[in-house]
Amino acid sequence: MSGKTVLITGGGTGIGAGCAHEFARAGYRVAISGRRVEKLKEVADSAPDGAEILFQAADVSCRDDVDSLVNWANEQLGHVDILLNCAGINIANRKMDVLSPDDWDKLMKVNATGAYNIMRAVLPQMRERKDGLIINVSSIAGLRASLLGGVAYSASKFAMTALGTCVGLEERENGIRVTNVYPGEVETPILDARPNPVSAEHRARILQPSDIASMIVAVAALPPRAHVPDLVIKPTTQEFC
Repeated sequence: MSGKTVLITGGGTGIGAGCAHEFARAGYRVAISGRRVEKLKEVADSAPDGAEILFQAADVSCRDDVDSLVNWANEQLGHVDILLNCAGINIANRKMDVLSPDDWDKLMKVNATGAYNIMRAVLPQMRERKDGLIINVSSIAGLRASLLGGVAYSASKFAMTALGTCVGLEERENGIRVTNVYPGEVETPILDARPNPVSAEHRARILQPSDIASMIVAVAALPPRAHVPDLVIKPTTQEFC
C-alpha cells in the first residue's frame, strides 16, 4: 500500500485515531482532521516508528472548513485515495422528552451533514481519476434504532447510512466504492456522553478501536474489483437482531 493516501475525519480520538495508526503501520500516507489540535497532535506524535501522520484542524459541520481541509490534503498528499469518515458525537439527553432542538441540530450537523460535506468535497477528484474508496463509520444504531443510542443519534446514523448507500450506487460506474461500517459498542470517548456512567469492566469487554481499525484497513486493501458495501462489527457481549 506504499504511496496510497487516506484522509480521516474524527482522527483525534477513538476509532479515527486507531485507524490512523493502523493505516500508517500498513504503509499508507495518512492525514487526519478533527476539531481539537491537541488531540490530533497526540495521535501524530504517537505514530508507528518510521511513519508520519499529518494533521489539520477542521469542523466537518462547517463547509468552509471542509473545503480548506480537502485543499490542504491535496497539497500534502497529492490527492485522496481513501476518505474515512469517523467524525461523530452523541449527547447525554437522548430521549424525546428531554432532547432539545439545539442538541438535535448539533448531532445532525456533525454526524449526517458533516459526512455529506466531506464526501461532496472529495468526490470530484475521485470521479476524475475513476477511482476511490469512501468508508463511513456509522453505527449499529444506523441499522437498528435503539434507546441506547437515542433519538437524535439513531436518526443521524440512519441518515449517514442512506447517504453512503445512495452515493455508492450513483458512483459505482465511476470506479468509486463506498463502504458503510456499523460498529457496536466501542471503547471510545463517546461513551463519556452516556446518561449512566460506563464501568471500566464494561469498557474492557466491548470492542476496542483497534478491532475496528484492522477490519477497515482490510477493506481498504481489497482490489478495486471487490466491494464491501456494508460491514457489521459487534462485541460478543451485544445482541444484534
